[in-house]
Amino acid sequence: MLFNQPLIRLFTAAFVAASLFLSAPVFAAGLQNETKITNGLLAVGIADEIRNRCDSISARTFTALGFLNSLKREARAKGYSNDEINRYTKSNTEKAKIRKRGEAYLAQNGASTTDTASMCRLGRAEIAKRSQIGVLLRAR
Repeated sequence: MLFNQPLIRLFTAAFVAASLFLSAPVFAAGLQNETKITNGLLAVGIADEIRNRCDSISARTFTALGFLNSLKREARAKGYSNDEINRYTKSNTEKAKIRKRGEAYLAQNGASTTDTASMCRLGRAEIAKRSQIGVLLRAR
């Protein structure tokens, strides 16, 4: 036999490990460029801020969970693994980017997390528009 079997296994394992290691950041970086998914996570984050700051608005919890699951299914359909999705959604860097976009959205719409009345106004407006944020909320 020209090649030693254990040596071939070692090289194969090393090659597979290196391929996975090198491709993971590419896929993880790609997920942040999936506009529909990042916009969906942004909508969920804004809706959560509104319902936490406005006593007259609550979450449509099952609707929100279903929406989050649909975003995950979309990511999986695009070829992202559960590990890649979890790394992305748990990334402090990505959370900070989405938070910054959320703060900009609030400011553009005359709302602030420090002003309860403005958050309630925004929540009611989103519900009335039936926007993605609005469908995740319910006026009490």
